[in-house]
Amino acid sequence: MENRRLVNEFVEHLQKNRLLNLKVDCYPDDKNRNTPAIDAIAGPFAIEHTSIDTIPDQRLNSNRFTQFIGNLEQELVFLPFYLGITFKEDAITTGQDWKTMRVTLKKWILEKAPHLLVSKPYTPYTVPGIPFEIYVTKNNDSSAGVRFSRFPPDDNTLPDRIRDLFNEKAAKLLKYQATGKTTILLVENGDIALMNTWKLFNAIRNAYHEGLPSGVDEIWYADTSIHDRINFKDFTSDLLIKVTQVAS
Repeated sequence: MENRRLVNEFVEHLQKNRLLNLKVDCYPDDKNRNTPAIDAIAGPFAIEHTSIDTIPDQRLNSNRFTQFIGNLEQELVFLPFYLGITFKEDAITTGQDWKTMRVTLKKWILEKAPHLLVSKPYTPYTVPGIPFEIYVTKNNDSSAGVRFSRFPPDDNTLPDRIRDLFNEKAAKLLKYQATGKTTILLVENGDIALMNTWKLFNAIRNAYHEGLPSGVDEIWYADTSIHDRINFKDFTSDLLIKVTQVAS
C-alpha cells in the first residue's frame, strides 16, 4: 500500500479509538530529503512506517512470478478440470525469456494436461523449453481451470531481518522520544499466503527478547493483505508482557 495513505489511515484509526481530534500535523520526510526523517507527526505521536517481506526477496520474486504468468489463468479458464501448477519460490529469474516460456507452458498445458492422470498432488514434470521443473496437481473435485502458485521456501531469517530493519527505523524515532513524543513503529505486510499476525508477533519477540528496540514506545502491525481493508494490531502490551514474565 502507498506509504502516505497507510499512515493517514493509521492516524484515523488512532483518532477513532484513542485520541479524539487527532490529525497529522506534518510529514517530516517531505520537508527533509537530505537526512533520514520519520513519516508523520500527529499530536503526541511520532510515527515511522516500514514494511517487511515474509521471506527474503519476496516482493521481487512475486513481481517476476506475476510478469511470467501474465494472463494464463484467464486464457485457460475453459479447461474442464482443475490443474494446479506450482513452482519453486526462486524458479523465475531475470535473464529468462518469460514471454517465450509462457507460450511454451500454455502449449504444454493444452496438449498434455487433458491426458494427464489424476494423481498425487505436486507431481513433477519437465517441460522442454522451461528451465525448471513444474509440479502439477490435477483433479476433478476443485473448481475447473488453471491456478499457479509457488512453494514457500524454508526460511528462518525473519527475526534477524526484523532486527536490522527495526534498529534502523528506531534510530530515526529516538530524537522524538527524547522530546516527549510517543514513538510508534508501524510495520506493514500484505502477504495473505505466508504471513499472519501470530507469525509476525513471534518473529518480533524473537528479535527483541528485551521488549522493544531503543527509541520505540509502541509497535503496531498493519495487515494490508485484503484489498481496501486494513487491520491494525497493537503488539506493544503483549511484547512487554513477555519481558515482565521473563524478569519475574
